[in-house]
Amino acid sequence: MAEQDKVPAAMRPVSEEITAISDAFCADHLDEEYARLARALTAKLARKRPSPLARGDRRIWAAGIVHTIGRVNFLHDPEQRPHLRTDDLAARFGVKAQTMGNKARLIEDTLRIGTMDLEWCRQDMIEKNPFAWLVEINGCLADARQLPEEIQVYLAERGVIPFVPSGGDGA
Repeated sequence: MAEQDKVPAAMRPVSEEITAISDAFCADHLDEEYARLARALTAKLARKRPSPLARGDRRIWAAGIVHTIGRVNFLHDPEQRPHLRTDDLAARFGVKAQTMGNKARLIEDTLRIGTMDLEWCRQDMIEKNPFAWLVEINGCLADARQLPEEIQVYLAERGVIPFVPSGGDGA
């Protein structure tokens, strides 16, 4: 089921408008993975009761949503690909950086989104995120990437780790 299908009927037009803006932006300046995450975040905000998306400029909401995903994934870091500075992100959306940042903070507070939040991480960031791989075994923390592959498969099937790393040897 597509994310948009889960959105209440009353919020669908708003959600679709914001999604169209963020999709176009991501196609022009970022990539499909950012667009997918922005669509999911928009749908999650649209399902909130009451939805914060019901009021406000759709362009600012789209900017705040992309900025939120960007903050989780360190979009502002020149070492990341894609990379876009915060002021450039705001300028390309045609909004003020402070307004976009305020909207992103509202989104983060509303949904309790933090740095490197696994739900909003890009695939390459999940691979680098040490918290995605920590498991407790007999009271001790272990990096699941260092465990035998059959245990990794077991943990991934149960949603404890995001996926089985290639080769199962921690690579």
